[in-house]
Amino acid sequence: MKTIEELGLRIPQILLPKNIDVKTWSVIACDQYTQDLDYWKKAEKTAGTAPSTLNLILPEVYLNSPDKQDRIKEIRKTMNAYLDEGVFAEPLDAFIYIERTTAFGRMRKGLVAQIDLETYEWKPFSKANIRATEATIVDRIPPRKEIRKGAPLELPHIMLLVNDKDDVLVGANGERAKKNAPVYSGELMCNGGSISGWKIADKEGIDGITAALNKIADANTAADGSTFLFAVGDGNHSLATAKAVWDEYKAELIAGGASEKEIAECPVRFALIEIVNIYDKGLTFEPIHRVIFNIDANDLIQTLAKKLDGTVKEVATQDELELAVKNSWANFGFDYVDGAGVQKFVLLETKIKELAVSRLQPEIDEFLKKVSTNAEIDYIHGTQEVLGLGKKPEVVGILLPPIAKDSFFETINGRGPLPRKSFSMGEADEKRFYLECRRLFS
Repeated sequence: MKTIEELGLRIPQILLPKNIDVKTWSVIACDQYTQDLDYWKKAEKTAGTAPSTLNLILPEVYLNSPDKQDRIKEIRKTMNAYLDEGVFAEPLDAFIYIERTTAFGRMRKGLVAQIDLETYEWKPFSKANIRATEATIVDRIPPRKEIRKGAPLELPHIMLLVNDKDDVLVGANGERAKKNAPVYSGELMCNGGSISGWKIADKEGIDGITAALNKIADANTAADGSTFLFAVGDGNHSLATAKAVWDEYKAELIAGGASEKEIAECPVRFALIEIVNIYDKGLTFEPIHRVIFNIDANDLIQTLAKKLDGTVKEVATQDELELAVKNSWANFGFDYVDGAGVQKFVLLETKIKELAVSRLQPEIDEFLKKVSTNAEIDYIHGTQEVLGLGKKPEVVGILLPPIAKDSFFETINGRGPLPRKSFSMGEADEKRFYLECRRLFS
């Protein structure tokens, strides 16, 4: 049996504030509500003058703000102040089992752990233990590096998915952890729901996590010996940034003559994350639909039908189209107005076995290269919005089918990261909230 360390995990040293008030301390991931300044003003009002993770992050609504550098300096100053002035309790050497109930009534379970960044790679067709699920946009890394490099503290909003049908890692070990009192519990701000966390630090708990990881690793090891243990569900660019910062810092350590032990134990080499079972009933995967402007809809549909070896069928109503797509893993729906001004609802039935978006998007990209230069594509979360836009001339709405959890890991393993805007994990208010901290740069 492999050790936790051999599988790329470490027991983290968790920092939590003394007498924690979850509602003022915890705030949503920085990459949410990027166009909604009012949300962040409301968060500021809720946190007030109390210690808060809001003071330790840069919400991306301010990413292009002229005072960004001043904000980053203030974040570093506050991190040091929280460390020096006794805001945090004594560190916990423990995993944290989480139960998060969202405002939508769904309960999601998670396990906060620390990963070795040497076991992660975002580049396509990686054979690393931890792999990206969607294409990484390299230009998004430098602004995030600016915030992480040199930061005294790390706060995670990264969620890793594990392929665990029997729920032996998170659920089973969580049930054991819940025999003790939680280390925190409370309501989250701004419609975030509620959250509770229990530590796992005893030998029985660590042994349970070790055994579960080995079982999952064995089931997800390929013939070439590579193991696909975790897929990045949320925070892909944040984890890629952590990797980039570590790679640079490691080079500096080596150049400075650091020993192998110093490199192996350097805090910058690790990242704090939350592990979630992809089969967790509280974890919803929503497809992100497509709308294309200024194209010939029939030409697009016939091209896609040929490329995907599919069958085209016109249906009578919007409801019929929506239902046919919703009840399949491999059907696509098209909504548009033809040249005579008649509303059309067209179903494309395929026999795709992988995640459907992984086959569709490359063919759309290829089609758009060959048609008029003023064709544009947008990515829409809501079904009704897509169908509404399809009522406009020279616009085609494309409904994508649900995300098949059973083929998620298999698709990424075989085809590499999914295309951009492939899926969304729940609603915005269900995204991870910052809560646990860890020392990063000393």
